[in-house]
Amino acid sequence: MAAFTPALIVVDLQEDFCPPNGSLAVQDGRSITPLINTLLRLPFALKIATRDWHPPNHVSFAATHPNSSPYTSTYTITHPSSSSSVPQQYTTTLWPTHCVAHTPGAQLIPELDAARLHRVLDKGTRVDREMYSAFWDPFGESDSGLAGLLRDAGVTDVYVVGLAFDYCVRATAEHAAEAGFTTVVLEDATKAVFPDKWNDVVAELQSKGVHVVSSTSSEVQKVESLFTSR
Repeated sequence: MAAFTPALIVVDLQEDFCPPNGSLAVQDGRSITPLINTLLRLPFALKIATRDWHPPNHVSFAATHPNSSPYTSTYTITHPSSSSSVPQQYTTTLWPTHCVAHTPGAQLIPELDAARLHRVLDKGTRVDREMYSAFWDPFGESDSGLAGLLRDAGVTDVYVVGLAFDYCVRATAEHAAEAGFTTVVLEDATKAVFPDKWNDVVAELQSKGVHVVSSTSSEVQKVESLFTSR
């Protein structure tokens, strides 16, 4: 059995997802930063942050689609090789313009202890694809290379925190579990776009084998114990 080797993924802790000025600010999103900084001081083998890093006319922006409204309008994305007999498509919510590459809103918030990160990975860089997950898009393409980085480091367990619980944190955790990693979401180190959907997201994650626990859980204590075992 492989030795316990945990990694921490900090999802999209960016200015546009945080109050007070973010264009797609998640309520209380900034408030989780002190806890995440505490987690970054733990002996995770790999500490990775992700960024939404969109072109200015990204498919997920309501402004890209005439007569559309953020939060309420949707758009169906169809794969170029899709056919009537084998449809490949998914429907995504349209959002306010956010995290446009190289703009202030796309930057990691300055309160984050970024010096402790090993890597920063960008996602959502293709104009025609929504990509909530830090691993790949819903078609299984646009591979960020994250799974390979984790495997090369011998990672066995993936801990996911950041924004937002009901979108990018959820998708990242689901794909981590699908990729064969024991996956943990720390519920007090994430916030949701739609808090009323929290319990539904928890149930969905648990149904896919993801552990949703607090930062005081035995899963985190197991990481802390590496201080004394090394």
